[in-house]
Amino acid sequence: MGVDANTLLRLTDLSVDFESHEGTVHAVDRVSFSVAPGELVGLVGESGCGKSVTANAILGLTRMVNNATISGAIDFLGRDLVTLPESEVRDIRGKDISMIFQDPVTSLNPVLSIERLMTEGLEVHLGLSHGDAIKRSIELLQLVGIPKAAGRIKDYPHQFSGGMRQRVMIAIALSCNPKLLLADEPTTALDVTIQAQILRLMKQLSREYHAAVVVITHDLGVVAGMCERILVMYAGRIAESGPAKALFGHPHHPYTVGLLRSVPRLNEPRKDSLQTIAGLPPDLAHLPPGCSFAPRCWLATEACWQQVPELFHTDAGRLSACFHRDKLIAGAEMPA
Repeated sequence: MGVDANTLLRLTDLSVDFESHEGTVHAVDRVSFSVAPGELVGLVGESGCGKSVTANAILGLTRMVNNATISGAIDFLGRDLVTLPESEVRDIRGKDISMIFQDPVTSLNPVLSIERLMTEGLEVHLGLSHGDAIKRSIELLQLVGIPKAAGRIKDYPHQFSGGMRQRVMIAIALSCNPKLLLADEPTTALDVTIQAQILRLMKQLSREYHAAVVVITHDLGVVAGMCERILVMYAGRIAESGPAKALFGHPHHPYTVGLLRSVPRLNEPRKDSLQTIAGLPPDLAHLPPGCSFAPRCWLATEACWQQVPELFHTDAGRLSACFHRDKLIAGAEMPA
């Protein structure tokens, strides 16, 4: 597999299935997309749509799950992470690809000091001595805005606030200068002020380190001002993708329309209640035939119930998996 200088990561027909008592759960279904070096990409969708499983597959964590089956390809700098031996994936994980996990409370080992949490990866991946690893850790903690970092490095996670723990997570993720950073709900449970600080910090550090970032979230506001390109995921598949400004301004998939309409807007008259998407996400162990969004879609026709729409180019750099994309492109509105 050759190395493309313009592509850091390329997923091709990635599928992840889990065997359960209810049947086979199709958590990720033939997902394909690429990420360029230094690019900021948003992966959005409702809870349970497969976003985190996609990230875990990239990081090589799903291969550790006994009931998981992975197929397709994850090309990272010319190496397929799906077929790569675990020993080689371990060398990449935490060094070239790192992750900011969803909840720092459960992700940071409570019995280990910040010093140990920070220095382990530096010693293992970069071969630094413990003394040099401590110096580097203090520099990183200062970089992410931890006050009096030299004095706090001996502290434990419970001695930090939620925002400070998230900054520690970012420092750990950046410690080995990764080429790709996966941020899984990086601002969950943080107040809006701290949330804005964390997002600004991630964007700044991405520019300084020239690291590509994939931000995984259900909150469209998180990615609106940060990401250059958006991937909208539904029921384990990519429903729509495109440049952030174009996608937010004129979505080409009814699910994206519904997501955007459910967000309050300051420039519109106040309503008694927010507009919602009817129904519930499908059971991934018992997906309906045809388009997975058809049971909730106001544009659904008989073809939607019988065939699975493939991603189709609708405009420059834009893709939509909808049989009625032309209606949306023409300006069809979601009924109130």
